Amino acid sequence: MSFPFPFSFLFLFSFSFLLPPSSPLPYPYNASFHIDCGGLTPSTDSYNISWLPDDFFTGGSTAVVSEPLHFRLQHEKTLRYFPLSSGKKNCYNIPLRTGRYYIRTFTVYDNYDGKSHPPSFDASVEGTLVFSWRSPWPENLARDGAYSDLFAFVKDGQLDFCFYSIATDPPVVGSLEVVQIDPLSYNSAGTGDSYILVNYGRLSSGSRQWGPGFTSDPDSFGRSWQSDSDYKTANSESARVITTKEKITGTEQAPNYFPMKLYQSAVTINGGLEYELPVDAKLDYMMWFHFAEIDSTVKKAGERVFDVLVNEKNVSRVDIYKEVGSFAAYSLNYTEKNLSSSVLNVKLLPVVGAPLICGLENYAMVPADLSTVPEQVIAMRALKDSLRIPDRMGWNGDPCAPTDWDAWEGVICHSNKNGTGLVITQIDLGSQGLKGGYISDQISLLSNLINLNLSTNALVGSLPVGLGQKSLVQLDLSNNQFSGSIPESLTSSNLQLVRLNNNLLEGRVPAELFSVGVHGGTIDLSGNKGLCGVPPLPDCPLFWENGRLSKGGKIAIGLSCFFFVSVLLLVIYIFCIRRGKNDYDFGLPSELMSLAAKRNRYQRQKSLMLLEMESQHAKGLPSLPLNPH
Repeated sequence: MSFPFPFSFLFLFSFSFLLPPSSPLPYPYNASFHIDCGGLTPSTDSYNISWLPDDFFTGGSTAVVSEPLHFRLQHEKTLRYFPLSSGKKNCYNIPLRTGRYYIRTFTVYDNYDGKSHPPSFDASVEGTLVFSWRSPWPENLARDGAYSDLFAFVKDGQLDFCFYSIATDPPVVGSLEVVQIDPLSYNSAGTGDSYILVNYGRLSSGSRQWGPGFTSDPDSFGRSWQSDSDYKTANSESARVITTKEKITGTEQAPNYFPMKLYQSAVTINGGLEYELPVDAKLDYMMWFHFAEIDSTVKKAGERVFDVLVNEKNVSRVDIYKEVGSFAAYSLNYTEKNLSSSVLNVKLLPVVGAPLICGLENYAMVPADLSTVPEQVIAMRALKDSLRIPDRMGWNGDPCAPTDWDAWEGVICHSNKNGTGLVITQIDLGSQGLKGGYISDQISLLSNLINLNLSTNALVGSLPVGLGQKSLVQLDLSNNQFSGSIPESLTSSNLQLVRLNNNLLEGRVPAELFSVGVHGGTIDLSGNKGLCGVPPLPDCPLFWENGRLSKGGKIAIGLSCFFFVSVLLLVIYIFCIRRGKNDYDFGLPSELMSLAAKRNRYQRQKSLMLLEMESQHAKGLPSLPLNPH
């Protein structure tokens, strides 16, 4: 059975064989989220899984499937959809510590909107396209829904699971589950952390579908296992099922924690056993084969030997008993590179005895897409908040990734020079009805920005100093309400077009910026009554500029203060220091003249008194005796 959805392997939901609940197996990693998308209250299902009400979404609305009674579990009855009014790109942003995670979604339509039109949309994880849905869906898939899952690394403290609308269709999601797993699982030491493993078939031989969400059988990673019966070719339908209740050793061990139940059933056949798995071409596929010798009639090595062939290539010869003995788990993995067909053929051919297999996993190795360099993600998220970007523009997730999608509306990105990341080169948000926002200082982190157009909005505040990136060539901030001065940093850029007209800017225009128009560029500063300093603008006040003292004014005040302090110090010196060095009073020249005048008057008065006394003596006044008796 094939599916018309690239990068996805879907588990159809149609189960009448659900088993009684039991307690989940303890697991060494405790980070997990089970989100009931569209759900309003927390709940616990029949398998003892606790579900959170809908959370961590960036937009959208909630709905209920048209036939709730058709679904047994509560989280399969509700959904979140993302109409175009929420933007073409919407996400769940879940805070997670760095590590590797098992991620599973349940996608359902069930004609919730009454339009009988299942939507076309894509889904991405950490900026890499992983699932694609295209209308029309198969009838049973549209009605029953389907599970899809993968393994991915989260490196930045937040899982971005995003949806992208195709045309005007609203993406839908019923539930989202995230479980932390061993970072070394599935041979990550050999493949690195730059691949996402997308499930294209996780088969349990000789059993029906089981695992968390389907039965009470535990799996530490939360993996579900489906029956292999739909994937055996016609000549393998006579395969015989073997089961056991014996304990299987070597299970539930790091790093893959394969469950014991996987190895307690198997299929075997006299002759060759063959599977055909639907895949997408031009990808590498990681395959895991699971074996256990659960046939008690096999007593020693060499009694059951078979070859494993993938697309007619012999990849391994297997003797289970020789490797691990009986009732013990044995696994091997193989990677098929650059597959050129849409079917992956697997054969188990006998060498001695009949081949036997317990399970088979097949994962597409999807290379992680380039993502926006971290510092520019910070800048763009800051601008989203400061500019008050409306939801309809879909500024969610990575600004530039996945590269299969358009970047954020109004944003153009390119690869950086060494090809290791994406950078923002253009932001065009002219006439977008942005009101009351401002330009964040974090714009200085956009070191590759060439063109910035925020014209004809209602933005306010001052122009940040960081606006003057050397890369900037075109700047259009016209027809807003920006205030304050033009930052000198703009003169360090390579601007060829500057439009700052019709704002509330004031102060002196940097001469280097004005020279853009002189050297063949375009500059328009009209409609700013407070600007000055360059023709045809008025001259700037001598001591006042940009609503504050100019540089000349500061120099003049500084010189005046210096003169005043100098005079003050001179007075202090005269009154306090010089006076302490002399025994007579010291006065200013005017005071000295006053003292001299007083001394002269005293001498004249004394002379007049002596003359008067001599005159009286000459007139015969009696003289006093020298020796009175």
